[in-house]
Amino acid sequence: MTGYVARDRRWQPDALTPAYKSSLKRSPQAALISFPTTISEETGPVFGHDILGPLDADLIHNFAADGASAIGPRIIVHGRVLDEFGRPVPNALVEVWQANAGGRYRHRKESYLAPLDPNFGGCGRFLTGEDGSYEFRTIQPGPYPWPNGPNDWRPAHIHFSVFGAAFAQRLITQMYFEGDPMIPLCPIVGVLNAKEAVEALVASLDMTRTVPMDARAYKFDIVLRGRRQTAFENRPEGM
Repeated sequence: MTGYVARDRRWQPDALTPAYKSSLKRSPQAALISFPTTISEETGPVFGHDILGPLDADLIHNFAADGASAIGPRIIVHGRVLDEFGRPVPNALVEVWQANAGGRYRHRKESYLAPLDPNFGGCGRFLTGEDGSYEFRTIQPGPYPWPNGPNDWRPAHIHFSVFGAAFAQRLITQMYFEGDPMIPLCPIVGVLNAKEAVEALVASLDMTRTVPMDARAYKFDIVLRGRRQTAFENRPEGM
């Protein structure tokens, strides 16, 4: 791929993983075909701060009524977005979405019976700094059951969508939390081919960035391409 190190498909999960039942119908039925990237894929999109609202990076308050806030343990998530050579990726648009503290999404087709939080919308967005850094505030999501098997549960997690400096760096992934005993039990986590790939999806507790009497902090770095790229959500090419 011109201008970019190719993704290592052996590092990424297989498209067809029977234990993850959703992959049975959505995985490719024929061999994949690679195409050279176009100029637009290597140079766009470009985002500016004018697309952001003042509370887009504060999920505790960006959906809350005046004077209210989301319910649940407050956390700060921070880290850096890097390319395949370890260089920072500045001005990358990052979007996040998650369940509330009870494990429920604000979605019209949500079937889990946990209560909704009227002051939590569950989504936010921000741009990385010149050094590739990012930070947002939210509440720690709860685990939830899903109809994959008779008793399967998703670990607490936050979804990330990263545009990078070009469409060729597009990444969609999930972040888990250090110490969660449900991580190795999850069929989605189980599709990863290496222990190191799982570890790259787990945010570490960072006591140096906590706010006393307010919020704990977790550190999560994201690599957009190459051998140590942060794993996609069960897509060989990520698209």
